[in-house]
Amino acid sequence: MYKVLISTIIGGIIGWLTNIIAIKMLFRPIKPVKILALEIQGLIPKRKAEMAVSIGQTVEMELIDFKDIFERIIDEGSSDRIIELVKRKISQNIYEKLPSLVPHIIKNAVIQYVEEQIDKEAPQMIEDLIKNIYDKASKEVKIGKIIEERINSFDLIKIEEITLKIAQKELKHIEILGGVLGAIIGLLQGLLLLLYI
Repeated sequence: MYKVLISTIIGGIIGWLTNIIAIKMLFRPIKPVKILALEIQGLIPKRKAEMAVSIGQTVEMELIDFKDIFERIIDEGSSDRIIELVKRKISQNIYEKLPSLVPHIIKNAVIQYVEEQIDKEAPQMIEDLIKNIYDKASKEVKIGKIIEERINSFDLIKIEEITLKIAQKELKHIEILGGVLGAIIGLLQGLLLLLYI
C-alpha cells in the first residue's frame, strides 16, 4: 500500500513542478539557449514579433476606428468653442491693429461684420478641415503599426513582472491543479501496479 502512497506523492510533485516550469517557460529563457540540436526560448520572447503584429492588427481592425475617435474629440460643442475662440482673437486683432484715428463706431461695425462672416462660414470650414484631417489620418496613421512598434520595444522582464503580478492568484491555482492532477495520475498508476503485481 505504501507504493500507492509514494506513487501518488511523486505524481503530485511531478504535476506541480511541471506546471511551475510551464509557467516560467512562458517568459524564460528570454534569449534562445542551445541544448544539443534543440533551441529553447520562452514562448512570449520567441513569438513577441508575431504577437505584436497580431495585437496591432486586431486593435486597428476590431477595436479602434478613427471615425469614432474624431467624433469623440470634435463634437458640436467643441466646434462652437473653436469658432468663439477664432472670433475673439480676430476681433481683438482688428481692434488693436486699426489705427486709433478710426472711430470706435467704425471699428465696432468692422468687428461685427467679421464676426457675422465667421459665424456664417466657419462651421463649414471646420467641418471640411475635420474631414480632411480624418481622411489624411485614416490613410497615413496606422494604429496597428504604432502598437506593434510599442510592443516590440517593451522590456520583456518588465512584462513578465507585470503579468506575474496581475495573474499571481490564477497562476498559483494552475500550479496546485498540476499537483492535484499529478497526484490523481500517480494514485491510479499505483493502484494499477497493485492490481497487476
